[in-house]
Amino acid sequence: MSSPPSGPASPGRSSCPDGGAAATPAAGSAATAGSAATAGPAAAAGLDAAAGPCPDESRPAGYRAVFAVPEFRCVFAAHLLSSLGVVVCELALSVLVFERTASPLLSALTFALGLLPYVIGGTLLSAVADRYPARRVLVGCDVLCALAAAGMMAPGTPVAVLLVLRCVIAAIAPVFAGTRAATLGEILGEGELFVLGRSVIRLVNQSAQLAGFGAGGLLLVAVAPRGVLALTAGTFLGSALLLRLGTLARPARDRTRGPGRGALLGASLDGGRRLLADRRVRALLLLTWLPPAFVVIPEALLVAYGGLLGVGPAGMGLLMCSMPVGAVVAETVTGSFLAPHTRTRLTFPMGLFAVLPSLGFAAQPSLGWAVLLLVLTGTGISYNFGVDRWFVDAVPERLLGQAMTVMQAGRMSLMGLAMGLAGAAAEFAPLRVVMPATGVVGAGCVLLVIREVRRTAPGRPAGAVGAVGTGVCGSAGPLPDTEN
Repeated sequence: MSSPPSGPASPGRSSCPDGGAAATPAAGSAATAGSAATAGPAAAAGLDAAAGPCPDESRPAGYRAVFAVPEFRCVFAAHLLSSLGVVVCELALSVLVFERTASPLLSALTFALGLLPYVIGGTLLSAVADRYPARRVLVGCDVLCALAAAGMMAPGTPVAVLLVLRCVIAAIAPVFAGTRAATLGEILGEGELFVLGRSVIRLVNQSAQLAGFGAGGLLLVAVAPRGVLALTAGTFLGSALLLRLGTLARPARDRTRGPGRGALLGASLDGGRRLLADRRVRALLLLTWLPPAFVVIPEALLVAYGGLLGVGPAGMGLLMCSMPVGAVVAETVTGSFLAPHTRTRLTFPMGLFAVLPSLGFAAQPSLGWAVLLLVLTGTGISYNFGVDRWFVDAVPERLLGQAMTVMQAGRMSLMGLAMGLAGAAAEFAPLRVVMPATGVVGAGCVLLVIREVRRTAPGRPAGAVGAVGTGVCGSAGPLPDTEN
């Protein structure tokens, strides 16, 4: 980059002639007292990151380069464990609640509560991601989730308490995800390896959705729901252990001390306001939020659509897994075979394309065509490669964890809201109207956001911006001031 971001200098943001961050970070955080443990992945791999040239943006680094970093392998394994734990927990808790109440509404509510509390954690606790050392936050979040899962196992636990404990896990999730995302910038640097690392996390999320429900269903055949919840608690503890022993101690990104630091709640709200006040950051947040919110609507209506087609359990399962399959294939192909500049150029087209296949449901397609439309919808996930790079470049280092927390919380909250609104709309209009209407409205909204992202891109003349945006680098140099 040609100029540093506002706030404390980022040890992982090294300069490259292309204006992006180097794929190999500089040695970790120099502030960790005399510890060689903060050396970046290049050092771990035996490479000379400081003296080496910037990566060739015309060739893909590939996932192998990411997994060559030992610390990332621990983060990956921990995320795999905790993701499977969350999916299995949702399934087991839903079965347990149904066994206790025979209420389909309360059973379904266990899944909804996996999304809605994100807004609480993302709004009120987002400053945790930057205020405290990352490893301490990650391990603490996993331990709290393990305790919540253990509480669900207790015999005689009231249903209301079970749902509250599910809310606790969901409220912790955005803080954990935001802290981990910011930590990837310290482990991998904030260039090409960071983008690929984020891609691996998304692959785990989609794969866990496919494998978790299958494994959870098989477990529930042989083990009672409380036994499966015990296994869930174990996955969270395993994740905590991996993160504690496999990642390095780094200082907090926000090192403000004294009266200027403020209370946690106030700092979280103030940080969120400052991020949203920056026109560039706000546009990129909307670009990460809106396509998934519209994409999830057809998925939320699949049970009803399967019933309309008269498909059996096998057909319903095929519909439910189609979108994750498309996402996994597209993410893997894009990350493995496309060069960084090509992935960036696909950001806007794929972000728009993601919402378009739902238009095909106007024809009430048969099972095979519906599966194809859903697979195509899933491929839109590949638009995230470019957005991740732009977003990290646009946010000050000391707010990076909080920004990632807000990003994750906003995405999941809007998805939950969209699912609820879609269900309500389907009560009054046929599916062949509601599902394609998603594509029409979604395309219009995404096009407006793309226009705003283009207008705030580096190099565009504009007015002044709030303190967050001042002097922040974009992917092609300093981000110009932009009006709110």
